[in-house]
Amino acid sequence: MNHRLKSRLNLTFNIFVILFAIVLWFIPTGYENPSLVKNKRFEQARILDVDNSNLKAIGLVTVGTQNLKLQILTGPFSGDTVSAVNVLIAQMSVDKIFKVGDKALTVLSINPDTNQIISARASDIYRSDIELILFLIFALFLVLFAKTTGFRALLSFVFTALAIWKILIPLFLQGYPPLPIAFLVVTLTATVIIILITGFSRKGAVALSGSIMGVALTTLLAIIFGHFFNIPGTVKEFSEMLLYTGFVDLKLTDIFLAGIFISASGAVMDVAMDIAASQEEVVQKHPLISAKELIASGFRVSYAVIGTMTTTLLFAYSGSFSFVLMVFMAKGTPMEIIFNVNFIAAEILKTLVGSFGLVLVAPATAIVGGYIYTYKRRQLANQ
Repeated sequence: MNHRLKSRLNLTFNIFVILFAIVLWFIPTGYENPSLVKNKRFEQARILDVDNSNLKAIGLVTVGTQNLKLQILTGPFSGDTVSAVNVLIAQMSVDKIFKVGDKALTVLSINPDTNQIISARASDIYRSDIELILFLIFALFLVLFAKTTGFRALLSFVFTALAIWKILIPLFLQGYPPLPIAFLVVTLTATVIIILITGFSRKGAVALSGSIMGVALTTLLAIIFGHFFNIPGTVKEFSEMLLYTGFVDLKLTDIFLAGIFISASGAVMDVAMDIAASQEEVVQKHPLISAKELIASGFRVSYAVIGTMTTTLLFAYSGSFSFVLMVFMAKGTPMEIIFNVNFIAAEILKTLVGSFGLVLVAPATAIVGGYIYTYKRRQLANQ
């Protein structure tokens, strides 16, 4: 494939991904609920005054109602001052206590006949603006640092987020088999990400092959050891809420197992790309290297990569589980009990299976790369 044709193919693929992402952005998920927004507006508001006289402390938690005075900052009622309430239900994970100066996401109930505000409720601290700023800083840094590669990486980031929200989650909710659906979506996103970054090249073929093999092996391990661990899908937060919402036929355990290799897939791609890139560098420096020698070189690189990547998922998962571990330690819970608690065993399964997948993908990619990078020379030698 000549350079000009390859450039055209890469450009065409980039445009296709952009158009696909735009389509994903606009297509509905099928789970929109118009009743939640009927005769309501969601606006930003500034807290002008707070009345905490109806709040009551019960031990560590607070219950009652905050009476607030808000100034609306956005929408047709911008500048208006309204009274609002904030109900606390004694759950620290969801309750919030506003103070003067806070910016709140406010739900305004509107009279459809008069188009006037009936009531207002402070829903939560408004964070969308700072979230957007953080994303823009991330995007700007990525593009400035890595130029066109950075732009393609940003495009792959956005595409993956849309694929998860607009394809994976709706299909889960519709009751499709979670494991094959998750594998197909991960394969799709991995293909898009790797081709965006490497273009149509041997490096891309090696990295993609290694990634798919790694995800497939991780999926297989998740299914096998998930069976022996015997962990119900309800171990994950919000899973029971899905059942109470009416999705009683969902295969929650399979969704939990799918989450294991979805979580590990990003790191799997990293390892595959590391091996593919290092082998490409070796081939460029030593064009006459044999497949056997190139595989051996890939293995030597794999040793170093595996040495650090085996703890990557341990750090990632244990970091989000710190509070649970602190509770167990503070209570002096024996290790034998800790290791057999459902949600701890679930994290152990996720960490070990994911790490095992990372270990397997490195030599698998090295073997694939050894044959793909030397394929043309072997063909010429056989003629």
